This record gives sequence, structure tokens and C-alpha cells, in this order.
Amino acid sequence: MNIVINVDTPTFEQMKATYQAPGTLPAGASFHAKLKGVTVTGYTKSHKVMFQGALANQEAARWQPNDAPAPSRSTPAPAGLPAGFATWSVLGSDEVGVGSYFGPLTTAAVFVAADQVASLTQLGVADSKKLTDPEIIRLAKQIMATYPVTYLNLMPAAYNARMKKYNQAQLKALCHNYVLAKTLERLATTPQAILVDQFVSERTYFNYLQGQPQIVSHHVYFQTKGEQAHVAVAAASIVARYQSLKAMDTLSEQAGITLPIGAGHAVDLIAAKLIRKGLDLNQFAKVHFANTQKARQLARQ
Repeated sequence: MNIVINVDTPTFEQMKATYQAPGTLPAGASFHAKLKGVTVTGYTKSHKVMFQGALANQEAARWQPNDAPAPSRSTPAPAGLPAGFATWSVLGSDEVGVGSYFGPLTTAAVFVAADQVASLTQLGVADSKKLTDPEIIRLAKQIMATYPVTYLNLMPAAYNARMKKYNQAQLKALCHNYVLAKTLERLATTPQAILVDQFVSERTYFNYLQGQPQIVSHHVYFQTKGEQAHVAVAAASIVARYQSLKAMDTLSEQAGITLPIGAGHAVDLIAAKLIRKGLDLNQFAKVHFANTQKARQLARQ
């Protein structure tokens, strides 16, 4: 269970004196203590204090006046995940670029230990789709400097070559399995769970991986909107988007024009310009999209 309370400055200082303990503090924290049945972390700027563990409610109640509003509880684990999953040590994976004509398919995995969950949450890690590009860049750099991370940029030429053999969902499964396996190889500890941002059923996912030399299958969970189920998936989403943005900058430089994200009419117009310039769309775009034929028609006009 997670409990979060906001306290005034005098109370925060009193808590700091109570919970001071030796050891490294999580990012942004003033104090961090592991007690029997509860871990307490206080954050400097916000004066928020997080209580984690079976006795979180009881410990938080010590610091709340009788007429205070009830402390906020963390979001319950989504259906299909164990209770308390959000506080587990988890290796999470996510991908971006699936629906964008230009650019790579980018997949990332991030491992977050149980005692790092609170500090990563405090950084402001959330679903990458809700963050601006500057926020993505700032957070991704912090994540990559602090947590075990693996990412894979499957650039357009490589993506298109593999799409001759696989469908897109199978290709995504292969990419998730790859970044998860590579991250596990680097870990000194075993995660309590692995969480994949779900895009197909569990059965279909593992069917897609048949014949692979290494298949990550132990303690693997699948969850749609996985970034809401555990901060590790949210962190993976941020890293993936950051790497995708960098790749898009490189491709735009090579194309001599800013390549847009998405698959709308604006994309058709830019793709037509590349064709007129004599550039090979295979190097810049996912050519199985319908945008390719539309761009060719526009280029002939």
C-alpha cells in the first residue's frame, strides 16, 4: 500500500528528525527510512511524504490531525495485476512510432527497483504522450543516467526489410523481447515482475516469439496503458520517445526537410516532396503504410 500526505514546514522538519537514517537518499528526498512494515520518504520541495508497505496507513496516521482529510492512496493495481504491483521492482517495456509513417519503431526497457519507485514518480515521470518534447528530453536524460535502460531504434530501412517477413505486431513482440533480454543480462538482481505495455494477447505475444533463441517469459505481465500500472513502463515510454525524437532529427537532416510525425495528409505532402527530390522513401518511412501510394500519386501531379 502507498499513502501520500502533505505536511507543513514545522511538521516536515519534525518528520525529518524522526526518520533520518544513514544511506543514500532518493532523488529530491530530504529523508528516507525503512522501518518494520513501512518505508517513509519525504520530498524537499513539495513537502510530500510517502509511506509504503503494510503499515503505511498506521504510520501516516501519526502525523495527521484527527480532523485532517484522509491521506491519498495510490491507484489500486489494475485488473490482472497483483495487489501492490505499483511498488514492486519491475522491468517495464514500451514502444513508440507504430502509427507514424516517418521514422523508426523505437522500443525501450527500464528497470526500476522497489526503493526507486517513489523517487522516479517524484521526478514527474508519466505517460510520454502527456509530456512536451523538452520534458521528454529532461526526464529521459535523468532516467538513462540513473536506471538500467536498453533501447532499440529499428530505423526505416531495417524495419521495411523485416516487414517482408513479419507483421507489425510480431515485429513489436520481437523488439520488446530483445530489449527485455538485454536489460536482464545487465541486472545484478531479478525483478519481481516484467511488465509489457500490451498490444496483443499474452498467448499471441508468445506465439510470435516461437523459434527465438532467447525468450523472456518468467514473471511477465501484460497490461494496456501499462504506464499507469507501473512507473517502469512510463519511464520506458519516455526513453523510447526521446530516442525516436533524436532519430527523427537525424532523418530530417538527411532528407533536408522536417519530417512530421503521424500519418495524415501533411505526411503525404512531405513524402511526395521526397519522391520529387529523388530520395528513397525506404530510408525514411514505413513504406507499407497507405501514405506511400498517396505520396506517389501526389508526386506525379
